[in-house]
Amino acid sequence: MITKDMIIADIIMMDRAVVPILFRHGLHCVGCVMANRETIEEAARVHGLDIDALIHDLNVHFQGESASSPA
Repeated sequence: MITKDMIIADIIMMDRAVVPILFRHGLHCVGCVMANRETIEEAARVHGLDIDALIHDLNVHFQGESASSPA
């Protein structure tokens, strides 16, 4: 389960297939040095992203379902 306090690089290392999900949500810092120490919540806050929708889609991905944001 992906949580808001997880480091971006750690999530990517779990499964590189999450990169398109991050991009779709506007989180393009995949190769950024900050990805190695910034949590997904910190990055979402800095970029003005909907953290709940992002976490949802990441967890759906890891559960093996097709990702879609909650209504």
